[in-house]
Amino acid sequence: MSDRKYRQHGYMDRGEEKSRSGQGQSHSGEARPKENLGGPRALQMPGKRQVSRCAQCGVVLPMLGETPANCPKCGFALHSCKQCTHFDPAARFECRQPIPERIARKDQANTCTFYATKVSVERETSTTPVRADDARKAFENLFKK
Repeated sequence: MSDRKYRQHGYMDRGEEKSRSGQGQSHSGEARPKENLGGPRALQMPGKRQVSRCAQCGVVLPMLGETPANCPKCGFALHSCKQCTHFDPAARFECRQPIPERIARKDQANTCTFYATKVSVERETSTTPVRADDARKAFENLFKK
């Protein structure tokens, strides 16, 4: 038996050669290449997409050409402060642009010249649409006999 308590490499090493044959070598006698264990792993991130959503109901708005005047689902005015990129409740007049006067109703249509549709980047989290009955089916399949 060895005088070493543990067999890990590095524990009480005295610079001795490896006594076990074949450790760290391939069948041909050459040292085998080590796997790249240093550094971060490659991330498997989902894809990204740019979308514009209605500020009232959250439905995805079509981004083809000109934006419609109202939301196709709830009828919310899309050329309004709440739908604008520059809307900021903490800024002066609640806008990051130098507007001359405050617009009172942020949810109604206006003729602001600084208006730009708010676009956000979202992750594509699922490839298949989730149906409402999928969870129920999974639960029922769990307790089938």
